[in-house]
Amino acid sequence: MFDHNETLEEARARNIRDALMEDIGVADWTARLVPAGRRVKAQVRVREQAVLCGRDWFDGVFAALDPTARIDWHCDEGALMEADSVVCDIEADGRLLLSAERPALNFLQLLSATATATRAHVDAIRGAAANPRGCAVLDTRKTLPGLRLAQKY
Repeated sequence: MFDHNETLEEARARNIRDALMEDIGVADWTARLVPAGRRVKAQVRVREQAVLCGRDWFDGVFAALDPTARIDWHCDEGALMEADSVVCDIEADGRLLLSAERPALNFLQLLSATATATRAHVDAIRGAAANPRGCAVLDTRKTLPGLRLAQKY
C-alpha cells in the first residue's frame, strides 16, 4: 500500500531497491561475463531534445551497486538538453556498470519523459491566448504505481 507520509528520499530509496531487486534479483548472470575488477567507462547521450530529470535516482542505482563509481554530469537537473548531447560520463567496475545501467537508465528515461511532457504542457498553457485567467498545470494522478512521488518530483 502507498504510504502517503513517505518522503521523497524514502520513496527514492524504495524505488531504487525495488528496481534492483526486480532487474537483477540475487545475481546478474550477464554481468559475470565481464572480467572481475575491470574498470570501464561509458557515456550517456540523449537522442532527442528533452528535459533532464532523475539524476538522484540514476546516481542512487550506481551508489547502491558500486560506491566507487564516478558520474560526471554535463547538465543540471531540469535543464533542457539538445538532441545528441552528452548527459553524463561514467567510470565504474565493469560488472557493476552492466548491472546498474538498465535500472538507472529506466529511471532517467521515465522521469525525463515526464518532465519533458510537463514542460510542453506548461509552455502551451503559458503562451495560450485563450488563457486570460492565468491557468497553470498543478498536478496529475496519471502516475505509475510506486513511482508517484518520483513522477511528481
